[in-house]
Amino acid sequence: MRVAIFDFDGTLYSKETFQLMMAHLKDHPEHNARYRQFFRNILPPYIGSKLKIYPEKKMRARSVQAYLSALESFSQRDLENFFREIADKMHGDMNQRVVERLGQHVANNDHVMLVSGAFVPLLHAATQHMPIKTIIGTEIPYKNNILDHKASISHIQGALKTEKIKEALQGKDIDWKNSAAYGDSHSDLPVLELVGRPVAVQPEPRLLTVAKQRNWEII
Repeated sequence: MRVAIFDFDGTLYSKETFQLMMAHLKDHPEHNARYRQFFRNILPPYIGSKLKIYPEKKMRARSVQAYLSALESFSQRDLENFFREIADKMHGDMNQRVVERLGQHVANNDHVMLVSGAFVPLLHAATQHMPIKTIIGTEIPYKNNILDHKASISHIQGALKTEKIKEALQGKDIDWKNSAAYGDSHSDLPVLELVGRPVAVQPEPRLLTVAKQRNWEII
């Protein structure tokens, strides 16, 4: 079995999910007051990361946790509706060349996977019309159908992506040499290195350097 693994931010979706999520919360007619709580929680690690005294990976994880904390008291249905509102704003910004590639992989009977640090309900809402077999993202914890904002979450990024991919494909005979992966960031390297056909999509400078050195395809 061949797989085709797609990153979301900067790859399938041409922009950054978290920026859109922040703007949606800030401008929301009903929930905008929650943005101040989020902003207070995220400001110290954000400044620390910019000053290079706080790891970017930890800052991203803290940001995701802080965002959920700001949505305290949301039911599962509330959250799904909230993320559906965000997803509705994404459709015009999908990378059409990558969407076409996804369709080609489906036509070739490849097992298409979406692997991202974005929240799972947002990924499902944003790609509901795409024939994706497996979606791996950051899971949201619930308790009695209410967001458990105090529970720690496992933010899917870096090497954890490859761990989750292998876990999802456990027991299957994968033709890694003829499988493909698409990503835009240097942090996507562990996933890109899994396959024989890595593709750098609008790569940031560090990934662009690696892609050119290794003669990878660049979109």
